[in-house]
Formats: sequence, C-alpha cells, structure tokens
Amino acid sequence: MLADHCTLYNAALQERRDAYAHASKTRVRYGDQSGQLKDIRAFDPDGQGRWSFSSQQATLRRLNRAFEAFFRRVKTGDKPGYPRFRSRHRFDTVEFPKDGDGCKWDSTPLDRQTRVRLQGVGHVRVHQYRPVQGRVKTISIKREGSRWFVILSCDEVPAVPLPAAGREIGVDLGVTHFATTSEGVHIANPRHLRTAEDKLTAAQRALATFPRKARKRTNKHRQAARKVAGIHAKIRRQRLDFAHKAAGFLIRDADRIAHEALRVANMVHRPKPRQTDDGTFEPNGAAAKAGLNKSIMDAGWGGVPGHPHAQGRMRRS
Repeated sequence: MLADHCTLYNAALQERRDAYAHASKTRVRYGDQSGQLKDIRAFDPDGQGRWSFSSQQATLRRLNRAFEAFFRRVKTGDKPGYPRFRSRHRFDTVEFPKDGDGCKWDSTPLDRQTRVRLQGVGHVRVHQYRPVQGRVKTISIKREGSRWFVILSCDEVPAVPLPAAGREIGVDLGVTHFATTSEGVHIANPRHLRTAEDKLTAAQRALATFPRKARKRTNKHRQAARKVAGIHAKIRRQRLDFAHKAAGFLIRDADRIAHEALRVANMVHRPKPRQTDDGTFEPNGAAAKAGLNKSIMDAGWGGVPGHPHAQGRMRRS
C-alpha cells in the first residue's frame, strides 16, 4: 500500500514538473490531478485500483501542500526547498480522511487489543495503549522502522479541567538543566542522545562498512540500516515522552506559565567563517559551537508541548 501511494505521489510530482517546464510554465493543481484518479484506477486495477480513493486524494493533497509551502517560501524570500521525489523507504504514511472510508476503526471499550480494517489489506490487530475518547475523525497508518502505528484524530473529546493551583511561575530552558522555574526548581536534562551515543556510533560504523552505492542491498545491509533507524526512533520517542511528562508536571503545578520564545533553528546555526585580507580564515569557535548545537538539539526544546515551534500543544483548561 505504501509503495503504490509512493508511486502515485512521485507520478503526480513528475507531471507538475513536466507541465511547468514544457508547457509555458503551466501549473497543475490538485483538482486536475484528483480528476485523473478514476482513469488511473481503471487502468491499473491490481495496483492503484486496490486502495481507497479518499486515501489517494489525501496523498495528492499532501503533494499540493508541499507545493503551496514551496511557493510561499519563494514569495517571502526564504530557502525555497522544491518538493522532492520520495523513495519507497522514505514514504511512511498513508492518511484516510474519514473513518469508515477505506479504513475502519473497530474498537471495543472493554478490550485494549482492538482491530483496524484496511481496504485491500484486511483486519489488523492493534495494541491500544490508552482508551480512545470522542469520535474518530481521521486515521493515518505510519511506519517507523519495523514498527507500524495507527494515528487517530478525534472530535468531541471531553475536556477535563485541572484543579486550580493558585500559582504563577516562569520557566527558563537550558542545557545543564532542562528547565528551571522562577521558584528555583530544576528539571534534570536526561540527555538521551548522549546516553545512547556509544551504541549509535557502533551501529553507524557497522552500516558504513557497506558501500553506499551498492546496486544490490543485502540482508545484512538492511539489518544494519534498521538498527540505526531503531536507535534514532527510540531517542525521538524518549524525548517526546520526557517533554510531555515535564509539561504535565508544570501545568499541574501552576495556573499561569511564562516561558521564552526561543528560535531554536536560529540558535543552532553554524558561525560564519572569518576571512582575513590575505585569504586565510581566523578561528571562529565552530568546534565549540558544534558541541553546543548538539546539546541544544539533544535537549529537544522544540518538542516541548506549548512551545511556539512544538508539534503538539498541552494547555491548561
């Protein structure tokens, strides 16, 4: 299923590139490509025709969002970042915009081991780690290494307000301590990357022994690549879990929280080289800055719920 959706994504991207290059800079839009899905499915019934029509529309909308972001960055003068083709190893998500259309969430309230039904695949058992609240709206299937995840977005989720704490605090983020409150409370920095650094270095060295441009990938090469990806995925999950737990501790401890609006992406830029009149370069502290950048990224400030650049948000009701 992922491979066919990846093929559809790349074919739609190629059509847009060709139209812009050979047809007087003609822009192909989402509506044009969505209208071709019926003919594509009829032409390839054993491939594209097996999967949900709405999920294929979601894949085309995903490409359309990438182009909208590209043109927006061009207008604002940022680095454009033209949409790229995806290999089958880097296309990991399929979205179903509506529960019951190509994907059905089948949950029993008394059983944590539920099932999800996928068109063209069948019923797949899911290990549910917490009860689903509200009404399931969209379903996404995501692959991370050798693991598969079902991501649900729900409407009508009941809000549970927290009891009033009667306190206001300020939070300062750092690398020595992950966070320090205005009352002098320190939240330790777990340094997940530093902890797993030796294991990650050994896995990356084992992967580097294989030629990068080998035409045929062996099972040992795939196993080494999966090991590196698994370590990175574990570090990412540890950071996110720690960020949510730290945010939960803070919102239970105070009614109002003030924090810095840090621009993490700007803080981890490498220093500019300093060139002298004779063509040589002066020391600019790049080595020391590299160590600081690594510590900042390891702290994972951008993943703190409630941070301006966080993917998830946790707010007090």
